[in-house]
Parts: sequence; structure tokens; C-alpha cells
Amino acid sequence: MSHLSRRDLFRASGAGLLALAAGGALTACGDSGSGGAPGGDADTGTITVWSWAAAAVALRGVVPAFEKDNPGIKVDVQDIGNPAIWDKITVGLAAGGQGLGDVLHIGCDYLPGYLEKFPGGLADLSAYGADAHRDKFAKGLWPVVSGKDGHAYALPWEVNPLGFFYRKDYFDKAGIDPTVFATWDDLIAVADRFKAANPGISLIGINKAANPSPDLDFVQSLMQLQGAFYFDLQGKITLGSDPGVRALAVVKRLDDAGMVADAPGDQGWATLMKAGKLGVAPVPAWAAHYLEAKFPDQSGNWRLAKPPAVTPGGKRTALVNSTHLAVAASSPRRRAAWKFVEYALTRPASVNGMFAAGGVFPALTAAYADPTYSAPSAYYGGQPVLQTFAELATDGGDPTNYSGDYARALKLAGDAQTKVFLKGGDPAAVLQDAAKQLAQQTGRSIA
Repeated sequence: MSHLSRRDLFRASGAGLLALAAGGALTACGDSGSGGAPGGDADTGTITVWSWAAAAVALRGVVPAFEKDNPGIKVDVQDIGNPAIWDKITVGLAAGGQGLGDVLHIGCDYLPGYLEKFPGGLADLSAYGADAHRDKFAKGLWPVVSGKDGHAYALPWEVNPLGFFYRKDYFDKAGIDPTVFATWDDLIAVADRFKAANPGISLIGINKAANPSPDLDFVQSLMQLQGAFYFDLQGKITLGSDPGVRALAVVKRLDDAGMVADAPGDQGWATLMKAGKLGVAPVPAWAAHYLEAKFPDQSGNWRLAKPPAVTPGGKRTALVNSTHLAVAASSPRRRAAWKFVEYALTRPASVNGMFAAGGVFPALTAAYADPTYSAPSAYYGGQPVLQTFAELATDGGDPTNYSGDYARALKLAGDAQTKVFLKGGDPAAVLQDAAKQLAQQTGRSIA
């Protein structure tokens, strides 16, 4: 899986859900009105698993051991492609579950929309015993996989705790130690020293014009550090809340200090990184392997620290996104499908095998006892960066509710950020206006 394409996916996702948000629920899905409660579904046979790219390859690696331990069940892992998988799942749910795979790999931005727009479309995994695993994953993820009834409709697979990657060589040249930064304002305070020592180098790259799509990874992560997002857990709009305003104000102050480089286009951020034009990468766990693979000539220059807080004494952990495995309620083999999901995601051997195969950073905290996570990385100057991410994931973060209206919120938030960058807009004014528009478009109330 291309980590950058996943990053872009989370930034620009939701085209299918935007249509669903406009049209509402088309039909309830599944062959039982209870979302796939036990009874009448097979625990043997061949199950299909829908995923994409390297994640699909990683899942295939689990199959031999699973089939050996579960005679009577065969597993067919299918690489549907990304973003094709989202259209196929959406169409299948809209058709009452027809044509869906048995196990579905779903991102955190799509899962709540599916639950809202297609009640009964995904199997109730609590009915199969999923709640026994509630405390085994990074804190903050269980509410993400739960419906309004409190039941689990997926299990967490991937988690992406936010990190603060920095170019040690650039900061050393300026005589600055980034590990002592407590807040983002501490970083802004040394902007002039950094620029004087590193002409032509910026701290962060953002697509300021939001062309072709909004570039909100950074401002979203600043909101998540404060336990906030565009919506609260009840679905009310919090886009224009104090945490949102503080987050966009940090972005504005960085830009006013000359520390935000414009990164236009789909590959703008990667282009700047490749050229060595950025001193900081406030990105999550997927980046640990991405930087190493894509920018090998920068080996030894990068280090990782906990992200600075937005406010003094504030949190320094955030789970910025995640992916999950769910079971289609329309599957006639829900029991067998659940057995595979449970086997793949609740056993350290399974998730670590998938991680080693190029899969995603696991949400299962028991996995972090493996020596892989404490091993030093030559690319990061001998620092065990995976251990830092394991600690951040164990600390956890507040749950994020993307809701079924994430695509609408993303567009309005992107417009607001662009007004700040290109027109000198006031963060509070542009976000509160965006929140009002979001309320008008969705019928949701403002918290």
C-alpha cells in the first residue's frame, strides 16, 4: 500500500458518502433485521475478504495458519483496489448487501457513514463476543467501531498515532533542540533562528490553495491533540469550536512566521520532502517506513519526538486515523467471517506478521511486546521510532467521530483554511461561518 496515497485518501475521501449524505439511507441491509445476530449463518465454507494493495498481501499471510487452525473454512483475500473498494462497498450496501465480500476492510472516515446511512448493513460483532476484546486496542478506538447502540461493528486493525518527525541536522545547525518543545508556540518562537541557519527551508508543507483537494491533515491533527474534531461523539458540529479555532490559529502563526511552504498538487508534500525543503513532518505512524523507503538519501537526518501540545499542559497524543475489519450482515457465513477477523486482529503473531509484511501499524497493544518495536533504526540515527509510536498508541487518544458528513465538513474546512492562507482570513470568523454552512447543509446542530 502506498502510504502517501492513503494519506491523500484520508484527506480527500468521502465522495461516495457525500452522495449518501445528500440522498440519505437507501435501504437497510442484511439478511436479518438485527444486523447479523447469530442464528442460521454458517461457520464453515469459503469466505471472501476485501482489502487493497499491501494490506491484502498482509492478510493473505494470515490465511495458512488460520485455515490450519480452523478446518472447514477457506479464505479468499481479494485486492479490490483503493479507492475502488469504497465504491464497491457503498454500492453493495445500497443494494441491500448484494455482492459484498464477507469481510470488509474499512477506513475510519467511511465506517460511521456506513453505520448511519445503512443501518443493519454491517454485522453486530458484539453478538459474536467482540466485546471481550474491548480493552485490547489503543485507547480511543473502541468508540470508533461502535454504533449508537454501543455494539461493535468492526475490530480495529490499524492505528496511526501522531508523531513529530524533525530534521536533526537542520535544528542542530540552528542550535535548537526540538525535544524540549512543549507547545507549537515554542516552535514558532524559534522560527527566526531556524530560518537564519537554514535559508530556503520551511518547517511544514501544506497545499494552501487546496487544489485539487483540501490539505487538512495538519489542522485536523491539531484539533485531535485537543480531543476535538469537526463533530462530537453525538454528531453535533464542533468545526467552529475553540479547539478548532486554536488549531487553525497555530497554522496561521506558523505561516505568518514564514514557516509554511506551499505544497501544490497531489504530490506537493513529497516533492518538498524529496528536495530536503522541510524541517518537520507532523505525520503519524505510517510515515516511519514511508520516509525510509522514499527518501533513502536522508538517512541519519531524521528523528522522532512526541508532538508538541496545542496549549500549555495539553495532550501530546492523538490517534489521527485508523482502519478496521468488519463483516457484511448479508454474508451467509458470518460466523466463519468473524472467526477470521478475530484470528487476524486479536493475536499478536497475526498482526505482527502482517506488519512485517508491509502492512499497517497494529492497533493491538499486546503486539508491542515484540522486539521489533524496540529495535534501533539506522535511518533514524539508531532511534527505536516504532517504540515511540507504540508508547503513543498505548497512551491512546480521544475518539474521532468522522460521521456520515465528513466529506461536507472537509470541503468547508478546506475552504476556511484557504481563506486564511490566501486572503488573510481570521481563523475564528472563517471556521464559525463554515460551521453555520455545515449545519445548513446537514441539518445537524452546532454544539
